[in-house]
Amino acid sequence: MVGAALLLTLGSLGAFLPVPYVALTPGPTYDTLGPGPSGSPIIRVSGTTPNDTSGLLSLTTVAVYDHIDFFSALSGWFDDEVAIVPREEIYPPDQTDDEVDEANRADFLNSQQSAEQAALEHLGYPLKVVVQQLSEESPSSGRLRPGDSIESINGEPTPDLETLSTVLTGIEPGTDVSVFGRRVDGGFTVEVTTADAPDRDGSVLGIVVADAHWAPFDVEIRVDEVGGPSAGLMLTLGILELLGDVDLTGGDRIAGTGTIDMDGAVGAIGGIRLKMIAASELDAAVFLVPDSNCAEALLQVPPGLTLARVGSLDDALDALADLREGRTPTTC
Repeated sequence: MVGAALLLTLGSLGAFLPVPYVALTPGPTYDTLGPGPSGSPIIRVSGTTPNDTSGLLSLTTVAVYDHIDFFSALSGWFDDEVAIVPREEIYPPDQTDDEVDEANRADFLNSQQSAEQAALEHLGYPLKVVVQQLSEESPSSGRLRPGDSIESINGEPTPDLETLSTVLTGIEPGTDVSVFGRRVDGGFTVEVTTADAPDRDGSVLGIVVADAHWAPFDVEIRVDEVGGPSAGLMLTLGILELLGDVDLTGGDRIAGTGTIDMDGAVGAIGGIRLKMIAASELDAAVFLVPDSNCAEALLQVPPGLTLARVGSLDDALDALADLREGRTPTTC
């Protein structure tokens, strides 16, 4: 009777008492060439006509289950498709859950920008001075907007940040200047009254700018359910499939993962084993794996899944070219 009572008590605790672990499982895959969970395209192109596509370029994700009980954790240890990890690895104790989610979302937004820049560089679009945002109480409010390229001020070309700064240093605050730029619908000229520069001589336009690749169209990326930077590579490939001259997929199902920077370098990600399972369930022809994840990936490869080793955007494009030509890509 004592043993039965203890067993019942422990069973009840195991069923309802949360443990300091989370369960990770293969998450959903999202075809970057198609609609997201909301029904809207993951990559929306405006200002030009995107290519028709037939294959899939799917990013892979990991699902996180928090507040699991003891029995769920115990069963997860024996399930090849579940990873049980300490909760602090996903939710650091010095951050709130909302702060972690916000950081993951910020990482994804940064990966979007890097993905777009890597794609535009590959497509040959030039570096220009591009407006990122307007400062508070900006004198350019209503005249300039994010995404505009700044081509010249008072007829003086401004091809880069250094030249723009030099031009504005020579202009007194409160001066009316003529700003010529470009946006999706063509060139434009606006008059802006400059403001005082707080940290140097001369004046400012009240805008935050960056040297960035600029194209006469807009690319908008939206996947609200995804966080972190690991979708970068697949987003870049999706943009190239929609805007480039090559049918990258050849009609095949391609899955992959990996961060990407503006120069096209592909970086490591977490949860590679679980993402391989998701790619296998998608029946992908190949799974693009960051080269720094290959050693971990080889520990447990789903049957029939080809792991293409990629360290850069060019490596990924070469792997897809091999696949289209019937060759085996360079593998892990």
